[in-house]
Amino acid sequence: MNEIMRFNERQMDLIRNTVASDCNTSEFDLFLHICQHTGLDPLRRQIYSFVFHKSDPSKRQMVPVVAIGGLRSMAERTRNYRPDEQAPRYEISEDAKDPDSNPLGIVKVDVTVYKHSHGDWFPVNGEAYWSEYVPLWDGKIDKKKTGWVKMPRIMIAKCAEAAALRKAWPDDFANLYEESELDQARTLDLSPSEMAELGGQEKRLEKIGGPDAIMIDWLDNAAIDRVPLDQVAERINAFIEMSKEEPSAIRIFQDRNQHALQEFWARNKSDALEIKRRFEEAEKTA
Repeated sequence: MNEIMRFNERQMDLIRNTVASDCNTSEFDLFLHICQHTGLDPLRRQIYSFVFHKSDPSKRQMVPVVAIGGLRSMAERTRNYRPDEQAPRYEISEDAKDPDSNPLGIVKVDVTVYKHSHGDWFPVNGEAYWSEYVPLWDGKIDKKKTGWVKMPRIMIAKCAEAAALRKAWPDDFANLYEESELDQARTLDLSPSEMAELGGQEKRLEKIGGPDAIMIDWLDNAAIDRVPLDQVAERINAFIEMSKEEPSAIRIFQDRNQHALQEFWARNKSDALEIKRRFEEAEKTA
């Protein structure tokens, strides 16, 4: 199915220190063997490793995790794969809706792939139930798993598609899991002390604007302000409006907050471009 992937010494060292950094020696050898024989490139983020129960030798287990693009690439190389022409089929229930754990009320999703065999195409269906895959922490979707918060349909559909691929090609896809399938398990793998520490971090961050915040100097002789990401554009617009008669203040603001504005562009390009346009308009007016 796949050509053997070869890695030179530098590439192996890079893999060892990045996508397989949690592996011990034997786990790394196994991971590299899997990469070579599946034809997946860890340096292109097609595959990486996750080690469960790192602190418990009796339960420790390395699991190869594959991006959905990597699974599709493997299926394509069989030359008897065809993706579904239909969109994923979702079962939605009002009773299942919960703003914290299931905002869309998704019960399950079905995804079909097609396998060519004996001169014909055969559908192979995979299904994924929301409750079995969503990563919950304290009854809420784990905020660190941003895909489940922002793109819940896509995340659960990837789980169903991976299940369908394993069902269609059990030998080729044995023990390979799409990254979304393991999000719940990775959340549950945290020890109570690790969960408590993360909870403490979250509370501390909330007090200073939350984890998604940017440090901004408002030129008011006060301490630099940590502004939640969803408030940055509104507050900078208000500053520009207030400073229209003082173009020098706007220039100083841009200079002092150069790195903050670059970070805002990286994290919210559309709003950052609008802010840039407002700065340019203020300069022209001045």
